[in-house]
Amino acid sequence: MTRVEIKQLYKHYGKGGNVLSGLDLQINPGEFFFLLGPSGCGKSTLLRILAGLLDFDSGEILFDGRDVSRLLAEERRTPMVFQNYALWPHMTVYENVAFGLKNSKLPAGELKKRVFAALDTVFMRDYADRKVPQLSGGQQQRVALARALAVTPQVLLLDEPLSNLDARLRDLMRNEIRSICKKRELTAIYVTHDRAEALSMGDRIAVLDGGKVCQTGTPEDVYYRPQNEFVANFLGDMNFIDAVSMTDNYADTVFGAVKMRSGFPEKTKLRMFFRPEAAEAVETDSAGKPICDAGENIFSATVEERVFLGERYEYLLNSAAGKIKMKTTFPIPVTTSGEVFFRVRPENLGAFEK
Repeated sequence: MTRVEIKQLYKHYGKGGNVLSGLDLQINPGEFFFLLGPSGCGKSTLLRILAGLLDFDSGEILFDGRDVSRLLAEERRTPMVFQNYALWPHMTVYENVAFGLKNSKLPAGELKKRVFAALDTVFMRDYADRKVPQLSGGQQQRVALARALAVTPQVLLLDEPLSNLDARLRDLMRNEIRSICKKRELTAIYVTHDRAEALSMGDRIAVLDGGKVCQTGTPEDVYYRPQNEFVANFLGDMNFIDAVSMTDNYADTVFGAVKMRSGFPEKTKLRMFFRPEAAEAVETDSAGKPICDAGENIFSATVEERVFLGERYEYLLNSAAGKIKMKTTFPIPVTTSGEVFFRVRPENLGAFEK
């Protein structure tokens, strides 16, 4: 298991400006770490720099405290699994996996043992004699992963490896790749723009934008506790309410006083936020008033749109604070006047300074 430290990394592309702008990251030994962000944010550039496939302008890359910044790619043991697999179509599965070991100078017997051990890991031993064009997309992805595993990597690098697979295969391969990395106790760095991959697979996530790290944390941290509006929006639907802080974790909003999970200095202008699934429908009495204990965060709105998706309902609501998105397992009750009520528990209601 290898600890990776990236310090003040800069990469400049001619007139295009900085792709990486003083990027700092620390990846723990054995961690399945995700680089998540929109196209052009620098995540694939960073991965290629780590692999030794691309030079950079300044900064340091350390593996377990050792500076590897100027080592050649073959000296780093940082194989990359590419989006397009990068397999040789004229070679067999065995030959493709063995190709990664061509510079290792292993005895023939040891090389064969390593190749078959890697193929066993991805359940592809029975396909060793097949040519690449005879394989499905999922099988080719397994071969590409086996080739990377055969070199006993210090750090495994994965560049959007599932983007060419259909949805069912992506779900299957997510579980397999994570399981293999954990079983091998590998430090793995995985680039994606797919938030579902990052949230479901990662130990930690770094969200990048403009060549810088916007936030690093566990999937739960970055999803429920974003540090800015970019991170909040990038990871999924988010509702925002303008507010001004009061005392004791309360803020003044168009709905009145609302309690948050953390406080701010008084009279701080805020953007309060909550995820659509954090909104809970509130029952009403015969007079159309919400049945709920006093002091809870109660919001009112009217339904503009309702979509049924099988396992859930999605609502678009009109409220005094603007449009609100809500996701529920069951339909929400609507009063005779067309009003709906929902609440957001304080622990699910965050805020950052406006």
